[in-house]
Amino acid sequence: MWAKYSKRPKIAISLEPTRSPWGGASPFVSQLAELLRRRGWRIQYSLLPVPDLVLVIDPRRDHPKKKFGLPELREFRKANPHVPILHRINECDRRKGTNDIDELLRQVSELSDYTVFIAEWLRDYFAAKWFNTERPHACIYNGADSAVYHPFGGSVPKPGEPLRVVTHHWSDNVLKGFDVYEKVDRLIADGKLPGFQLVVIGRWPSFIRWRSAELHGPCTGHPLAKKLRGCHMYLTASRWEPCGMHHVEGAQCGLTLVYHEDGGGIVEAGKKYGLGYRDDPSDALREVSDNWPQFRSKVLAALPSGDRMVLDYADICTRLAAGAG
Repeated sequence: MWAKYSKRPKIAISLEPTRSPWGGASPFVSQLAELLRRRGWRIQYSLLPVPDLVLVIDPRRDHPKKKFGLPELREFRKANPHVPILHRINECDRRKGTNDIDELLRQVSELSDYTVFIAEWLRDYFAAKWFNTERPHACIYNGADSAVYHPFGGSVPKPGEPLRVVTHHWSDNVLKGFDVYEKVDRLIADGKLPGFQLVVIGRWPSFIRWRSAELHGPCTGHPLAKKLRGCHMYLTASRWEPCGMHHVEGAQCGLTLVYHEDGGGIVEAGKKYGLGYRDDPSDALREVSDNWPQFRSKVLAALPSGDRMVLDYADICTRLAAGAG
């Protein structure tokens, strides 16, 4: 019926989503594409046929699911100057100790009409380097699929039961915080942090020899959410994270966040419903344990939401494709 009455707008997205564990960008695309389809959009993962809007996500061509990058965008911009380009920035060099991402994003930014940063911290990071904050932009914090990551049926600590502290990462990069997770693992093993059980899901550096942690391999979607809801609080030690999805998924499952004060965009969420630490999370873990009902109430009152996130993106897409800028 849509096509009978009006043109269906087309959006070209540079990343095709996958169902396997693959970080936060893939589920973001899945959520946004689902909403846009309900609004009548056609979704494509190619610059041909010429779309009404281009959405660029992580322009590195280092994976088959990334369908176009900087060279293709340059050619497209020359041939189709009237088609707006929306650039979602969710990365930076400081996050993983690289030295090429910031420059690549700068070059894509020069071709873009509108920019969305996944956290204010990330916007400010690039504003200190090259982004002009007078250009059209927004900061939209990450959210996970609320049909999957929700607090219903979450575990409540029983008297005498260890408090289950969970973290999960698909990357084994040390800046994800594995030095802290290893420290917590040893403190528990040595009896210096009684009353806690560390749960680690995903991947980790091969040099780590866990002594007490409960270990699970990578998983996503409902199996992951079930494991998260079986825990009582979420620990992240990731440094200079643009925003991340790991702690968001934990929060949406009702888990209070214990976060590193150098966590980058994570700190923005942590200040709403968590507790920060500088070097050793032991005191923060104990404080959350002692006041667990109050901290759980805080996270339930300020849950991140994938629904809100994609609504904000969809509204920007509509304005751009309709020519409002």
